[in-house]
Amino acid sequence: MSKLAAWSPHALAVLRIVTALLFMEHGLMKLFHFPAPQPGAPDPLPLLLLAAAIIEVVGGALIAMGLLTRFAAFICSGEIAIGYFLVHAPKSFWPALNQGDAAILFSFVFFYLIFAGPGAWSLDAHLRRSPSSAP
Repeated sequence: MSKLAAWSPHALAVLRIVTALLFMEHGLMKLFHFPAPQPGAPDPLPLLLLAAAIIEVVGGALIAMGLLTRFAAFICSGEIAIGYFLVHAPKSFWPALNQGDAAILFSFVFFYLIFAGPGAWSLDAHLRRSPSSAP
C-alpha cells in the first residue's frame, strides 16, 4: 500500500490536468466553436454564458498548469455548480436525465482541488521551491 501512496501526488496531478483540459473544452466550444460549436448555445453568447466561457478557459488553463490552483478551482467549482442549477436542474431532478452528471463531477473535483492542492507537476509547487533553491 505504501508504494501506491508514494504515487498519490502524481495521480492527483493527472486528475487535475485531465479534468482541467476537459473543462477548458467547454469554454472553447462556446467562445471559438472549437472543436465544434457548443450544442444549444446561442450566437452571440449572452453575457452570462460569455462569463462562464471565460472562466472555463482561463480557470481551466490555470488549473491544468497548476498555477493559482486552489483559487482557480474555487472559482471553477462555483461557476459550474451555478451552471448546473441554472441549466440542468430545471430539466429534471435526476442528473442522468438532465445531462448534468459531468457538471456535478467537475464541481466536486474542483472542490476537492481547493483542499488537496495541485499535486505534482505544478507551477505552484515549482514557484514555492524556487526561492529555497537559490544560493
